[in-house]
Amino acid sequence: MAYWLFKTEPDAFSIDDLASRPNQTEPWDGVRNYQARNFLRDKVTMGDKVFIYHSSCKKVGIAGVAEVVREGYPDSTQFNPESNYYDPKSSLDMPRWYRVDVKFVEKFKDVLTLSSIKAMPDITEIALVKKGGRLSIMPVTETEWQRLYMAATR
Repeated sequence: MAYWLFKTEPDAFSIDDLASRPNQTEPWDGVRNYQARNFLRDKVTMGDKVFIYHSSCKKVGIAGVAEVVREGYPDSTQFNPESNYYDPKSSLDMPRWYRVDVKFVEKFKDVLTLSSIKAMPDITEIALVKKGGRLSIMPVTETEWQRLYMAATR
């Protein structure tokens, strides 16, 4: 099992939206960064744990946990000209973009804010706290996961 942090803007899709979906499951689509795509396509696997991170909002930080319930497969939004995520260079036989399905696990009582995360002396290597760490999908070590989870659930 691996650990991940998936960023989302809660006005577009939040931890509450995930919790309210049928079976509390949703495809994580619309990722349009090649490094993040490679993670979704090649590294994220069934059973991996995911922090759902709210960005571009009043309370930026980790809002809860999801679990990967379907491994990487082509993101259908890339083929739909009506979608904001349409990519005319993609084709069914050569898809460029991938997604996974995630299932809601839990919402934290309070968001573990980015400022709180940055203040944790043992959380210094995660891309989230490094300059330029803007990737929407990023790996989290098991140690980081345990420390962040404990801080969020206190």
